[in-house]
Amino acid sequence: MLPVWLPSALTAAPSPATTEVTNADDDGEVSADHSSAADTSWAGGPVEVDKVVPTSGNMMFAGRQFWLGPARAGQVVRFWAGVDLIHASIAGIKIKTVRSHLAVTDLARLFGEGAVNAGPSPPPIEDGSAVEVDRIVSRGGTITLGGKVLVAAEILASRRVGIRIEPDTLMFFDPDSRELLRVRANPLNPAQVARLRGNRPAGPPPRPSLEPIRVQRRASNSGIVMVCGQKIALGRLYRWQTVTIAVSETTLTVEPADQDPKIFRRTTTTAVPNIKPTRPRPGTPQVV
Repeated sequence: MLPVWLPSALTAAPSPATTEVTNADDDGEVSADHSSAADTSWAGGPVEVDKVVPTSGNMMFAGRQFWLGPARAGQVVRFWAGVDLIHASIAGIKIKTVRSHLAVTDLARLFGEGAVNAGPSPPPIEDGSAVEVDRIVSRGGTITLGGKVLVAAEILASRRVGIRIEPDTLMFFDPDSRELLRVRANPLNPAQVARLRGNRPAGPPPRPSLEPIRVQRRASNSGIVMVCGQKIALGRLYRWQTVTIAVSETTLTVEPADQDPKIFRRTTTTAVPNIKPTRPRPGTPQVV
């Protein structure tokens, strides 16, 4: 390496490891603290380092690619690296584990580049424990888990969702708010769940939203709309009009434009299949 020339007017700053920190006690006496600012020696084992997920969601660590998705852009990932496994965790929750390609010399190099001595390895997922994965719902409202095509909901089409996998149920939820969106039966056995891509220990159970779901429906020629398998007769005054309906567990509230809401008792338990009304048939008159 090239030698570094230091001008005579400058002096080298003391090393942080040898800097004496003076502290005044309650009596006003000053004592010197000779403790090191940080542990600068590698313990010879696994190391940990924090990385920020780029905008693309595609990041590199130790020469290996980790795809986390654009939805995690800006989040801090904690990499735990050893000679056997590499774990990636966010906020203390393990999101990915891969076999390590690193040797002892690679761990020493990572430590020299800013990594720190690692704590214990994140605990493995126990059999029967709930796990979570992230998936994007297809345009047809389905997802693929364990090689099986499963129905989520058409209303969730093209949306990224979290899936909490319990022994008997699949709970679809919003990854940001953890709002429960749908519940389905779990057709996977424990071995299939253990092999799922991107599985991680489950967080707190998602909860349903307390707000009603608002949907839009177009009335028929006789002024009838269909919501959750239930027919509501609004009258011919509303023929061909698009109305907003607030769907709750017990009521259906029709909110016509510039008129008072009309409340109907809900008689079905069918989930909301879609938010927007279906496209009108060609030639159907429209009310502007």
